[in-house]
Amino acid sequence: MIDAAVVGLGWWGQHIIRRMAGSEVLRIVRAVDRDPARAAFAAEHGVGFASDLSEVLSDPGIGAVILATPHALHTAQVEAVARAGKHVFCEKPLGLARADAERSVAACRDAGVMLGIGHERRYEAAIGEARRLLREGAIGTIMHAEANFSHDKLAHVPEGDWRASPRDAPAAGMTAMGIHLTDLYLDLIGPVAEVYAATASRVAYRHTGDVISVLMRFASGATGYINAILVTPMYIGLTIFGSEGWIEIRNHTHPDTPGPTSFTLQRRDGSRETRDYPWTDTVRAGLETFARAAETGSPYPFTDGQKVGNVAVLEAVCRSAAENQPVAVEA
Repeated sequence: MIDAAVVGLGWWGQHIIRRMAGSEVLRIVRAVDRDPARAAFAAEHGVGFASDLSEVLSDPGIGAVILATPHALHTAQVEAVARAGKHVFCEKPLGLARADAERSVAACRDAGVMLGIGHERRYEAAIGEARRLLREGAIGTIMHAEANFSHDKLAHVPEGDWRASPRDAPAAGMTAMGIHLTDLYLDLIGPVAEVYAATASRVAYRHTGDVISVLMRFASGATGYINAILVTPMYIGLTIFGSEGWIEIRNHTHPDTPGPTSFTLQRRDGSRETRDYPWTDTVRAGLETFARAAETGSPYPFTDGQKVGNVAVLEAVCRSAAENQPVAVEA
């Protein structure tokens, strides 16, 4: 059992505390937030409260720190946690530039601590089945992929909120949803070599946009596409096309809400398999996998190359959207 602190008690920090209640692998014992009004939430869930990160870094009883903080703070906070000799789990994105992600990975490696990352969608059962089939070559050579992660949970974020800031959340929904899709691509298909991105501001987010669309080319030669919209009813889908068939996944609820996921495998011979997968608590699965890896050295499904590589894709997407031209992803 690892005792941990959550830094940041906004929507997602509170969600983490709720999801981890009763875990026998990672126990949240402290929460950190600058807003003293949020101490009431911590008390309600039997969690201690602190107003400054330094209070948990100096506590020898805290073995891990979970960062659910504004994106621009991640790199410095990861480095501070690593220097304190504590394992660190950072919500996505790990950084906003490749160089920042490299700093975080290096800091944790040098300190001998585990660096976890908050991409819970990897733990979905349907994604696991797609991963298995792709590894087996069930749909032949991968030709193209399309993915969408859109919802309106953040549609009414105040203009001054960090989630609407060009500094913390550039390129519309890329840091909120798109980054999950590119992580899945890195896991299922491999490195991305080039992106061509466009944003639009249709009804909200006038500084950053509420739509992000990205065309991409993988290092393998396959092509891909992702889309994220911040102000439409929830739609989550992933389709991977191969030379011998295709796989489609449709989530019927947001990953934080119980609901089924539909899975379809279409083969060249005309046969089709369809099934529904029940909801699983992927937030809890991701944090418990991190804790086990930190405590026992068990395998962790994210490589350092993928942690850095996804931020490199994010950086290239933001640059492409700003310059309105294709941008190579730094290898």
